[in-house]
Amino acid sequence: MKNPNFRFKRLLPLFILLITMLLFFLFGLDQYLSFAFLKQHRDELVDWTTQHYALTALTFLLCYIVIVALSIPGAVFMTLAGGFLFGIFIGSVLVIMAATLGATLLFLIVRYAFGDWLIKKTSPWIKKMEHGFHKDAFNYLLFLRLIPLFPFWIVNIVAALLKVRLITFIAATLIGIIPGTVVYISVGNGLNHLFEINKTPDLKIIFSPSILLPLIALGILSLLPILYRKYKGKKYE
Repeated sequence: MKNPNFRFKRLLPLFILLITMLLFFLFGLDQYLSFAFLKQHRDELVDWTTQHYALTALTFLLCYIVIVALSIPGAVFMTLAGGFLFGIFIGSVLVIMAATLGATLLFLIVRYAFGDWLIKKTSPWIKKMEHGFHKDAFNYLLFLRLIPLFPFWIVNIVAALLKVRLITFIAATLIGIIPGTVVYISVGNGLNHLFEINKTPDLKIIFSPSILLPLIALGILSLLPILYRKYKGKKYE
């Protein structure tokens, strides 16, 4: 029987994460993750970024990592802000790095907290799904990242519970979020025009057919190796 203190130590990072999330909302920090706040303080933010570019970029990176790790609804706003403050290229690099690091942090916390415990407590079909997922984990994760229909934080947690390899998780996340990130960064880069005409950005732009269909096509392409191996396996049975 495992020492209760050992179990507590494993759960401690998860408790810290949950307490931090609670404090975030208790202190009303979510009010800063809004288009209205960005519009109201755009001049100050632009001036500060111009004068302290490296510090602003580092602060932005750290804030984004925390938001993703806490699974707080605000990543889309941060992506828009990244495009607005840093431009398409630098903004995309910062967001992709931060989102990957934040997702990895949550992935590691969930894995460390639960380990094999949940898998041992679940039914055999979960274990079977885990085995099947592992064989093509990179392609499955890439599919889930490319198509913006699956909540980002849920994919992080499920991948941790299914014991996906860390390097596989990082690689699939890093590559898979690039298209969606560039879309929102581009919208953020054009916020000045929207500010001038007193309009808000269309956050559902990624679901427009001209953008969603190519993303679905990329997702399907990521599954082709899996489908080919299954077809080849059945052919030679």
